Amino acid sequence: MTVLPSGIWRLPAAFGDGRGLGERAYVVSLSVLSEILAFTAIGLIARWGEVFPRWIPFLRGRRVPRRAAVLLAAIGAAGLTLLFTLLFIASEIRGTTIRGGDLPADFPSQAGGWEAAWFYFCYAPLTLWGPLLGVLTVAYWKRRSAAERTPVAA
Repeated sequence: MTVLPSGIWRLPAAFGDGRGLGERAYVVSLSVLSEILAFTAIGLIARWGEVFPRWIPFLRGRRVPRRAAVLLAAIGAAGLTLLFTLLFIASEIRGTTIRGGDLPADFPSQAGGWEAAWFYFCYAPLTLWGPLLGVLTVAYWKRRSAAERTPVAA
């Protein structure tokens, strides 16, 4: 739920005036890809994050390698925390883009009023995506480690 509000904010902007087909396709693709990547975090709490589902050829029924899942999730959490949490907050404090350039006059946070409030309402949850994924990753590691250490009763 931390990713969905930014997609809701982004999609209407994709179809605003002055946007070319390529830019529209990019914004829609970015929104869809973000949702798909966010959904993969469900694997850290669902059964399919421990055992590959039947529909995956060659892997069906095998255990998901704990270290591989944790490594990928930790890299994702670190990257998301850097990009959406640290850089976003730092750029907001400095009043610049995340690349360090000046904010354009039509940047949503510069608009003021309800437009800026709507922008922050939709993008503030995105700053939690990385840290929350980090918490899920640690919990997954601990749960899977404890399960592998626990002897199976016969």
